Amino acid sequence: MYNIKEWQHIFKLDPAKDISDADLESICESNTDAIIIGGTDNVTEDNVIHLMSRVRRYPLPLVLEISNIESVMPGFDFYFVPTVLNSNDVTYHNGILHEALKTYGHMIDFNEMVFEGYVVLNSDSKVARKTQATTDLTIEDVEAYAQMINNMYKLPIMYLEYSGQYGDVEIVRSAAEMLTETQLFYGGGIVDLDTATEMATYADTIIVGDIIYQDIKKALKTVKIKELHK
Repeated sequence: MYNIKEWQHIFKLDPAKDISDADLESICESNTDAIIIGGTDNVTEDNVIHLMSRVRRYPLPLVLEISNIESVMPGFDFYFVPTVLNSNDVTYHNGILHEALKTYGHMIDFNEMVFEGYVVLNSDSKVARKTQATTDLTIEDVEAYAQMINNMYKLPIMYLEYSGQYGDVEIVRSAAEMLTETQLFYGGGIVDLDTATEMATYADTIIVGDIIYQDIKKALKTVKIKELHK
């Protein structure tokens, strides 16, 4: 069984975006620790199963990050379930999960389910608009969310999501200092080895997404952070 705690680098693939076979092969053979399939818009059963079947040719952990019930299907190693703690819509706290459990609760292997405490921090992002997230947070706000996730909810993952924008390093550092058991994921604006290295100084795991579709060579170089943090 894979140990998520050991993951330092993850590539996140959006099922609504096109990626060539050659680029997908480069991503899956890059020594990244895992692949997450997930997105905000146009995530469907068809495009998820198509991308899953392509990634499954390669021997690495595969995760579905759940954004809607319709696209959930068997065949993944893990299912990451986000709860957006700074959302103003209860749907994105636990509403989707509640509906999923009503429908599929009797057949879920809960050993494959991983709850993520999300804090969305880019007001211009699709995920912030969709979840109606309050994004103008201070360091103290984020520290309080970190304490909530680590000490009270005891969630395995805290995910700081800047979604396309490079984040505030001090916020990431401050969140990391609050966490003793929870693993810190960081995603947003990682476009090269320098940005990957800076965020990996504080986050346990970095998520690299958009740059895959903009400059595959730069994306692949971010995997080198694993050599720097052995």
